Amino acid sequence: MSRSAHAGRPPLWRDRTFGTYWVAQSLSAAGDSFAYLAVPLLVLQATGSVAQMGLLTAVAGAASVVAGIFGGVLVDRYDRRTLMIVADLVRLVLYALVPLAWLIGPQVWLLFVVLPICEAAGMVFQVAAVTAVRNLVDSDRITEANGRLQATYAAAAVLGPLLAGVVSARFGPALAIAVNAASFALSATGLWLIRLRSVPAGAAAPAARERPLAEFLAGARFLWRQPVLRALTVLLSVFIFLTYGFTDVLIYHVTHDLGGSEGTVGVVLGLAALGTVAGALLVAPLRRRRGFGATWIGAHAVCGFAVAGVGLATSVPAATALTGVYLCCLSIGGICSMSLRQEITPDHLLGRVTSAFWSTHYALGPAGAVVLTWAAARFGVAAVTLAAGAGCLLVAVAGLFTPVRRAGAEPAVPQPGVRVSPAAGTAGG
Repeated sequence: MSRSAHAGRPPLWRDRTFGTYWVAQSLSAAGDSFAYLAVPLLVLQATGSVAQMGLLTAVAGAASVVAGIFGGVLVDRYDRRTLMIVADLVRLVLYALVPLAWLIGPQVWLLFVVLPICEAAGMVFQVAAVTAVRNLVDSDRITEANGRLQATYAAAAVLGPLLAGVVSARFGPALAIAVNAASFALSATGLWLIRLRSVPAGAAAPAARERPLAEFLAGARFLWRQPVLRALTVLLSVFIFLTYGFTDVLIYHVTHDLGGSEGTVGVVLGLAALGTVAGALLVAPLRRRRGFGATWIGAHAVCGFAVAGVGLATSVPAATALTGVYLCCLSIGGICSMSLRQEITPDHLLGRVTSAFWSTHYALGPAGAVVLTWAAARFGVAAVTLAAGAGCLLVAVAGLFTPVRRAGAEPAVPQPGVRVSPAAGTAGG
């Protein structure tokens, strides 16, 4: 598209379809932040165990990984908007059961039923949401759209934990989960009001229907044959193992080591989420100026230092600031890799490639959550975060010896018969 054509386009915020999607998902993200805080607090209140928190995180994460194997197949087979609405309605009903059950008394077993199903539905939703961006905006605006979406998700996440902390302290964490349930109704309504664009003729070549596992493997093959995506998958698998239980450890550190209350935890998570906002706003200019490789590697290196510092923090403000730095860099790295994947993957494979990418690199996450929280209870938060931070730094260093480092300077290697977007050549957004 020419520069003059770019100049004639309205800004994204004036695009009615994108704007409706944007608002609905931001409200849903605000609701998600209630569960993000309330679920660990429910477990901690009932059991007093950080290891139990980690076990629930692991079980839910495992369900998400399994759902990811088939989520991409569903997204590439069926209407993406419809799948997202169904996933929202499933989570609305299931999360609503939690506060109702808590009226009788703590029912921790119910969380081990509800949360895995909700995480599985959430995985299908997320795969569909990532692929839907291609049907919402022009290809040259994908990074901008992702940045705006993630920035407002993060802005909602600033207010969400603050309110969730107040609600949890005053009325109990179960009511905070009820707010999350209601947010899925808002998301479903917003999705019902929009229509996604059709893929331009010739831009996609739908594959013949095969068994779900065979279709999933088609996405995995593309992922493995693309050098940059292959390297990212391996590196992120290690990174996720090291950090998947970080939120549980942080909540335990604030309440157990630093003497904070439920309200304090909400303030910490809410203020730290400002880092995610900053990362979402910084990612597009950073990627344009520094290239994909330098941006991604640098972000994950800083993540390592921040994770190590959180466990050494002796005050709530210090832990909050370091968590904010971690979330900022996590946002930069995540948006970079998501945008690159959207740019270079054919539309008819995008759902399966996304699910293969997430399923593979999240596969070690549940085990990592169990190990991280168990180690925090056994050896202390400081020792665990130092080890995890050092591991994250090694992931960044390893990236210097993979095609990720050159992704901003050399064209991505196209696959036979696959059309690669010009943006994939420089990964420059």
